[in-house]
Amino acid sequence: MKNYITHRTNDLLDDAFDSFFRPFYVDQESSFMKTDIKETEKEYALDVEMPGFEKKDIALNFENGYLTISAKKEASEDSARYIRKERAMSCSRSFYMGDVDEKQIKAKYENGVLLVTVPKERKEESKHAISID
Repeated sequence: MKNYITHRTNDLLDDAFDSFFRPFYVDQESSFMKTDIKETEKEYALDVEMPGFEKKDIALNFENGYLTISAKKEASEDSARYIRKERAMSCSRSFYMGDVDEKQIKAKYENGVLLVTVPKERKEESKHAISID
């Protein structure tokens, strides 16, 4: 998962304020799209935190065994001058799901949380002896 937040200034005073408000350590990789994943016999269930995004901002794609969740919102025409801005305008995260029934994936978005249900693909268990050459 990659998240990019940049803040560039040319003013020395702005740089001083920026370092004052900067925390000592921020793990930006884990600060967006925190996800809980549950597994049952029949499915995987993902609860993805996406506060600040609307349903129309979110996209889900499944390709080559990977479920990718991404969100992007348009920049507002805000005239305020921020000292620091940490809210994400876009983010993306991918999960390898393996053998799942991709056509039956369902998603629901409510209260800032995306709920994704991914049914497992049913495989017939087979048992057979393998000859050794």
